[in-house]
Amino acid sequence: MAACSIEDVLAKVERDEAEKLKSITVQKELDLEFDAGNLLALDKNRIDVSDFKQQKKDDFLRSLARDNTQLLINEIWKHPTERVEEVIVVKLPEPTTVLPREKPAPKPRPPTKWEEFAKLKGIQKKKKTNLVWDEVHKEWRRRWGYKRAKDGTKEWLIEVPENADPNEDQFAKRNKEKKERVAKNEFNRLRNIARAQKLKVPGVGLPPASQQSKTELAQAVNIAKISTASVGKFQDSLPKEKAPRNTGKRRKFQPVIGDFADEKQKQLDILKIMDSKKPRLDITKAVNKQMREEDMEAAAKRRKESARKGRRGHMSGRGKGSAPGKGKGKAAKGKGRNPRAKQGKH
Repeated sequence: MAACSIEDVLAKVERDEAEKLKSITVQKELDLEFDAGNLLALDKNRIDVSDFKQQKKDDFLRSLARDNTQLLINEIWKHPTERVEEVIVVKLPEPTTVLPREKPAPKPRPPTKWEEFAKLKGIQKKKKTNLVWDEVHKEWRRRWGYKRAKDGTKEWLIEVPENADPNEDQFAKRNKEKKERVAKNEFNRLRNIARAQKLKVPGVGLPPASQQSKTELAQAVNIAKISTASVGKFQDSLPKEKAPRNTGKRRKFQPVIGDFADEKQKQLDILKIMDSKKPRLDITKAVNKQMREEDMEAAAKRRKESARKGRRGHMSGRGKGSAPGKGKGKAAKGKGRNPRAKQGKH
C-alpha cells in the first residue's frame, strides 16, 4: 500500500469541496434580460437537446435554474447597498415589466375627519414612545393596552367627588363610562367608513330638543318600534295609530333559479328593442288612450251644453212669474168654472 502524505489528502479534500460548491461565474451564449425591481430574469438561450436527453430531466432543470438564479443574484448585488440594523440590504430600482393582476390596485384610504382638520390647522403627528414610567409601580410600562401605566380601572379605592351622590356606585359608574367611550369610538369609526364610501349615515334616534314636533315624535316611535329582534313584526299597535309614512319600499328581485323560458323571452325582447332603430309602439295602448281622450272631450262638451240650457230655462221662468195678476192667472180662473152650472140657469 502506497503511503499518502498529508498534502495529498488536503488537496483531495479541496477538490471535492470545489466540485460541490460551484463557481458564481456562469457562462452563457446570450446575456439574460434582468428586471431587478421584480426579481425577474429572462433566459433566451436555446436548450441543447443532446444534453437534455443524456441527463435526467430533473437534474437538467435543477442545474439550469441554479445558473439563472446565480446570474440574477449577481445582477442584484450590482445595485447600491446600505446597512439596516446590522444587515446589508440592496436598493432595488423601479420595476420595468408590467405584471397582470387579478384585481385593480387598491385606492388610497380617504382621510378621516380628524386628519382633514389636522391638515387644515397644520397639526403634525408626533410619535410617542411605547413605554412610559409608572410612578405607582416604579417601573416602565406600556402606554396603552394590557398592564398599561396609570391604569385607572385597576384601582381598588375610588374617591367620591363632592358633588356626587354618596350612595352611588363609583365602580359601576366607571365601567359604564368606559363602555360608552368604546361605543362612541366604534360609532365614529363606522361613520368614517360610511362617509368614505359616500353612503348615507343612518340616524341615531330622536335628537334632544326643547320642543318636538308631531313628525319628530312619530319618527321616534317608529324607530323604537322597529328596534327589536323581529324588526317590529310582532310589535302591537296602539289604538288609532296610523301607519308610518316615508318608510320606503323594498326592492323586489327575481329568483336566481326560476323559469328559464320566461327569462330567455325577456332578454330577447330587450335585444329586439335595442336593435330596432324605430321606437317600439304599443298599438293597443295607443288606441285605448285615444279613445279615452275622445270620451273625455265628449263628456266635457255635454256638461257645457247642459249647463247652458239650464241657465236659459231659469231665466224664462222668472219672466213668466213676474206679473201674477195677468195672463196665466186669468186663464186659470176661466178654466175653473163649471159649464153645466151655466146651462142650468137657462
